[in-house]
Amino acid sequence: MTTVLPHAWVITSFILHLTAAVGCGIAAGWLIHRGDRDRPDRNAAVATLCLNAVWAAMIAALGSGAVLVIVFGSICNLAWIMLLYRLFANDGRDRSMGAIRPVVLVLAFVELLQPALLVLQARYAVALNLELVNLQIGVMFRILVAVGALVLLHNLYVGASAGTRKLLRWSAVALAVHWTYELNFYTIAYLSGELPVELSALSGLATAFVALLLAIGANQTNSELRLRPSRAVTFQTLSLLVIGLYFLIMIAIAQSLAVLGGDFARLTQVGFVVVASLFAILWLPSTRLRGWLRVMMVKHLFQHRYDYRAEWLRFTRTIGQSADNSTSLFERAVKSLADITDSPAGLLLLPGESGNFELAARWQWPDVQVPAEAISAKLANLFESSSFILDMDDVQQGRDRFGEAALLPDWLQSTDNAWALVPLLHFDRLTGVIVLSRPSSPRKLDWEDFDLLRVVGQQLASYLAEQSGHEALMEAARFEEFNRRIAFVMHDIKNLASQLALLARNAERHAEKPEFRADMLVTLRNSAEKLNALLARLGRYGAMGKVHREPIDLGDVARSVAARFEGAHRVAVIHAEPCIVEADPEGLEQALAHLVQNAVDASDPDMPVFLDISSDGIKGRVIVADSGVGMSPEFIRNGLFKPFVSSKAGGFGIGAFEARELIRAMGGWLDVESREDLGTRFSIQLRLAAAVELLARNENSPGIEVV
Repeated sequence: MTTVLPHAWVITSFILHLTAAVGCGIAAGWLIHRGDRDRPDRNAAVATLCLNAVWAAMIAALGSGAVLVIVFGSICNLAWIMLLYRLFANDGRDRSMGAIRPVVLVLAFVELLQPALLVLQARYAVALNLELVNLQIGVMFRILVAVGALVLLHNLYVGASAGTRKLLRWSAVALAVHWTYELNFYTIAYLSGELPVELSALSGLATAFVALLLAIGANQTNSELRLRPSRAVTFQTLSLLVIGLYFLIMIAIAQSLAVLGGDFARLTQVGFVVVASLFAILWLPSTRLRGWLRVMMVKHLFQHRYDYRAEWLRFTRTIGQSADNSTSLFERAVKSLADITDSPAGLLLLPGESGNFELAARWQWPDVQVPAEAISAKLANLFESSSFILDMDDVQQGRDRFGEAALLPDWLQSTDNAWALVPLLHFDRLTGVIVLSRPSSPRKLDWEDFDLLRVVGQQLASYLAEQSGHEALMEAARFEEFNRRIAFVMHDIKNLASQLALLARNAERHAEKPEFRADMLVTLRNSAEKLNALLARLGRYGAMGKVHREPIDLGDVARSVAARFEGAHRVAVIHAEPCIVEADPEGLEQALAHLVQNAVDASDPDMPVFLDISSDGIKGRVIVADSGVGMSPEFIRNGLFKPFVSSKAGGFGIGAFEARELIRAMGGWLDVESREDLGTRFSIQLRLAAAVELLARNENSPGIEVV
C-alpha cells in the first residue's frame, strides 16, 4: 500500500510529520513528569506516544510508502489498542468485563495481518493485480480495526461512572480522533481504490493533535478542563455562518439562472446579484437582526449556567437535614450557598449586641483568622441599604461602587481566598453575611451568579430569622419556668429566715445558760444573715433590683479571687495597674470568681490561669486568660451566655450568664475571644471612678456636651 505524493504534498507531509514527532516526544515527556503516577494507563500512553514519535520521524525521513514505515505503523496501532485496553483499568473494568479481552485480541490479530500481506505481496509480485487486491484487503482490515476500536471506546465511556468519565474525557477524545481519522482515511481509500494523498500528508497534523489531547488528560487537574467558547465568539461565528450561507444561496440561484442561456439570462443573473447584494448590505448589519440573532443564540445554543431545579432541590435538601446530623443550621446555611458557586469553604457572620458582625460559624475554612469584630456596623449598614453582593475581585481591581472598599476589614483584604460577600436580607433588614471562598477553578462572577445568590440569601435570612425567633421563645419559656421555681424557693427561704429570726429573739429572752444563749445567738444570726444575703442576691435579678456601686480597686478583687484557688489550681495575677472603678464589690467578686472557675475547669491541672489588670484612662479592664480546650464560635454565640446550656457534664449552665448580667448591672461590658484547642480570654471592662465622677460633673454643667 504505497502512496506517491506530489512535490508540494511531500514538503507538507515532511513538515507536519516532523512536527508530529516533536509533539509526541514533548507529550510523552509531559506524561512522565507531570502525569498522574497512579493511573494504570500512564505507561501505555507514554509508550504509544514514543512509538508514534518514531513513526512520524520515519515518515518524514523515508516517506509514507516505505515498507519499514508500514510495518512500524502496525506496531503503533497495536500500541493504540493496548492504550484503549488499559483505559478500562481506571475503574477496574479490565478485570470485571471478560468480553473485553477477546475483542482486544481479535483487533490485535487483524492488525498483525498487515505485515503478512506485505510478505505475501513481496513473494508473489509476479501475479497481476496482486497489489490492488492487497490494498483492498489491507484497507478492509484497517476499517475493521477502526470500527472495533470505536465500539470499545464507546463502551469505555458510556459504561464509566460520572467521576471516571471526568478522568477519561480527554483521553477518550484523543482516541476518538485517532480512530475516526483512520476510519475515514481507509474508507475513502476503499471507495477510490487508492490511498488519499492529502489525508496521508495531513496524518501528521492529526497525530500532533491527538498527542496534545493526551497531554491535557494526563492529570486530574487538566481533566477537569472544558471547552466553553465565549458568547461573543459564538455570536460572531454564527453571524459569519449566516452571512456565508446567504451568499452561497445567492450564488447558487445566480448560477441556476445562467443555465437559461442568452442575453436575458445574463441580465437576469446580474440584476439578481445586484439586488441581493443591496439587500444583504442593508439587512445583515441591522441592529434588529443582530439582536434577534443574539436572542436566538442564547435561547437555543446556550443553557443557563445553573440548572435551577437541581440547585433548588440541593439547597432545600442541605438546609432540611435531620437534627441528628452533626452540622448545625449555621454550617448548613454556609454549605448550601457555597455549593451553588462550587466554593470549597465559607464563613457566616451574624450581628452582635453592639451592632458589629462577628463570626458565628465556619464551614471547611479552619485556617482563616477572624477577629472578634469581623465586620463593622458601617459596612453592615451599607449592605442593608444597598443590598449588593460584594465581589472581592472588583475591590482588588480598584472598583468601588458604594464606598465599600474603605470599610472592608483588614483580615478580609489580606485573605487571598476570600471571593464574595453575600448579605442575608430579611424584610430589608440585614440578618447575616456569608463570606465565600474562591473556587478551585477561579472565574468571574456574572449577573446570573448575583441573581441566584441574592435570592438564596433572602431565603437563608428567613430560615435564620425563624431559628432566632424559635430560640427566643424557648428561652422565654425556660425563664418563665425558672422564675416560677425561684419564686417558690424565695418564699420558703423567706419563711425560714423569719422563723430563725424569731427563734433568735425567743432564745435571747428565755435561754437559761448564758454560754448556750451566746452560741445560739451567734449561730442563728449568722444563718439569718446568710439567708438574707441570698435573698438579696436572688432579688437583684428582678426588674426592680438595684446595684450598689462604690469605688473599688480591681487589683484587690483579682488578688482576693486568686487567693481562693490557692492550693487547688494556680491562678496568677501577672500584671496589675492601679485601677479604681465604680462597681459592686460583692457582685464583681462573684462574677470574676465564675469566670476564673470556668477557666480552671477548662484547663489541665498544670496549666495556670492568668489575670491581667490594666486601664486606658476611661475604663478598667480585668482579663482572665487560660490555655484550655477553648470554645467554638457557634458555642460562644449560641450556648455560652444561654441559661441551662453547659459544655460541662452536669453543669447547670448559668455561671457565664450570671457573670455577664452582674457586669451589665454595674454598667460594664464582658467580652470573650476563644479558639478551640488554644484557649479562652474573658475581658471585664468597668468605668473608672474618676471618669464616672467627671461625666457626672459634665452632665450637670450647662453648655458642655458629653460624648
